[in-house]
Amino acid sequence: MRLVTRELAFEPGAWTPQRATEVAALFDMLAPTWSDRDVPERHDALRDALQRGGPFPGGVCVEVGAGTGSATPDLLAAFDTVVSTDMSVEMLRLFRATSPTMLADAAHLPMPARSVAVLALVNMFLFPAEVDRVLADDAVVLWVSTNGDATPIYLSGADVVDALPGEWNGITAAAGWGTWTTARRAVS
Repeated sequence: MRLVTRELAFEPGAWTPQRATEVAALFDMLAPTWSDRDVPERHDALRDALQRGGPFPGGVCVEVGAGTGSATPDLLAAFDTVVSTDMSVEMLRLFRATSPTMLADAAHLPMPARSVAVLALVNMFLFPAEVDRVLADDAVVLWVSTNGDATPIYLSGADVVDALPGEWNGITAAAGWGTWTTARRAVS
């Protein structure tokens, strides 16, 4: 999973239809026991990022790779509007939070260009071109690895900022088991 995560962040074209099908099937298979992984310590990094990683702009927060919704209540506590997406039908079928959900491949989000205020990626792959496309000019990428560098889908904060097209500034910190990064486009 680490290799795939790095390839997707740094190698355009690494996300193929075959890879998308395989990843969706994997997470469909994992969905029935996914919420068993949710323990209080897995929320520390996200909650810390929401407290110290701002300010966050007003507008829609899109949660990418929401799974069964374990991180969603934390996002709902911080943002007025949260839309939760996942490419796994089974994850969304078992979704337990109250935000609207949408079946979506994160490499091709069904959002207009420059329409998203906050893009929340918790233990999620990074698709830099798509992040750049959907985020408004003053928007924030919220990147969280709930188990820090032991998270299977992991990039360091520096890697996240380096992978994004153009110039970005980021803040990175550790909290509990995890790490987080908030990134914004650099102002000229």
